Amino acid sequence: MTIRQFKAVALKELSSSPSPALDIDVLLCFSLNCTKTHLLLHYNEELPLENLLWLEKAVEKRKTGLPVAYITGHKEFYGYDFIVSPSVLIPKPDTEILTARAIDVITDVILKRPSSVLTVCDMCTGSGCIALSVLKSLIDEPAVPRELIPAFTLVDISAEALSVARENARHLIPDEYLERVRFIQSNLFEEVPFLFNVILTNPPYVPAQMAAELLEDGRNEPLLALDGDAGADGEPASSCDGLSVIRRLLPECAGHLVYGGSLLMETGEYNAETAAGLAKECGFKGVNILRDLENQLRVVECHYQSLH
Repeated sequence: MTIRQFKAVALKELSSSPSPALDIDVLLCFSLNCTKTHLLLHYNEELPLENLLWLEKAVEKRKTGLPVAYITGHKEFYGYDFIVSPSVLIPKPDTEILTARAIDVITDVILKRPSSVLTVCDMCTGSGCIALSVLKSLIDEPAVPRELIPAFTLVDISAEALSVARENARHLIPDEYLERVRFIQSNLFEEVPFLFNVILTNPPYVPAQMAAELLEDGRNEPLLALDGDAGADGEPASSCDGLSVIRRLLPECAGHLVYGGSLLMETGEYNAETAAGLAKECGFKGVNILRDLENQLRVVECHYQSLH
């Protein structure tokens, strides 16, 4: 079967997918280890049997609703290739807004205060996509002195998620900087005794009912990473606005930031303004909400002014 013939058959098989052509191209490029341009130039070439068998199984998995990223085990985020599994959320383009802003904030502080190494926490790290994209970008930025590359602490409640994050760190970060990355399994800051200059976080913020509905199509993303209404003990909280985790997280962030430290937190467009109000109640100043690629309210940025 040629690439063209396979794509024609697969398009019919994946007619219920919101993006069948894109799904097939991604699967083909992954299987053949090639670019989309290569596909276009070789549409009439025969698919090797081994690849064809893998692709047919991949299409069957996609028909169940399983995301392409879980089928390939990879997802591009901020220009970098991340390893993913059903133990972690698939990195989303909107989260690149938080990442880009974090790079700007951290770079600015480094250049203004070149006397010490900054400490950065990525709370609810999942695959590590935020922290590791920031770190890799700082390493690749000539203006940032090598000796001032920050130290990163990646935190998640899930041991499986941290395993994926560790794998991504080994995959993306040069060996000489790996010692600046540590991993802690913790329910928010329970097991984290340190203070930080910057805290980055993409916590669960989806209302419980909405999170359950999102997963009905078989996408297999971890509910724990979506359900913002989970209580401290993992049981449902009393609220249903998706902000229960954030209500617990914000005062803990305040207690783990140095004087003048910065917090960048992703939240939903439907509860970003409420989340910003909660940040003000916790003593954060200069609260601002950044918009995502679709001009929706997405990232709460603020600073903590209390002395520790």
